[in-house]
Amino acid sequence: MIDAVRHHGGAFVTNPANMITMARIIASPFLFWMILNSEESLGASWAAVGLGTLMAASDFLDGILARNHGSTRAGAFLDPLADKVVVIGAMIALWLVGSYWWLPVALITGREVAISAWRSYLATKSISVPARQAAKWKSTIQGIALLIAVAPPFENARWVVDVALWAAVALTLYTGYMYWRDGTRS
Repeated sequence: MIDAVRHHGGAFVTNPANMITMARIIASPFLFWMILNSEESLGASWAAVGLGTLMAASDFLDGILARNHGSTRAGAFLDPLADKVVVIGAMIALWLVGSYWWLPVALITGREVAISAWRSYLATKSISVPARQAAKWKSTIQGIALLIAVAPPFENARWVVDVALWAAVALTLYTGYMYWRDGTRS
């Protein structure tokens, strides 16, 4: 972190988009704690819905700020990292409380780790694989699946939670294939 601040000067710390992204990373453990300690069944709570919604809105806002006020290389790294921390951490917490089955969580986690490693490898070869619109939809569907899982009205409608989660898995694997294909064609 200190090296990133030195590399980008004060802009890293004072860049509004980066500050919002860092706040999302810092708030993540609170979301995980809410899921793990929910008084409702299977990690559901309105507090988790509220914090999750706030985190999704902050992701949208930091994207707008980065486009309008300039992005940094640190921000380009931190924003997807924050997304992965929130999604994977919340999914693991939901698995631990019995809301999610381990297989979809493992598939999404494996894809996120593998594609991050793949894109890092390609970057060492000076190959850039930009995010496609489908990847933005993937993040949105993952977020919706998480919000449905922690929303108390759905704790008795497990099929809704399962359908949303498997839709997220399908889109996650599809976009992973797209990244792999784009990288091999470059």
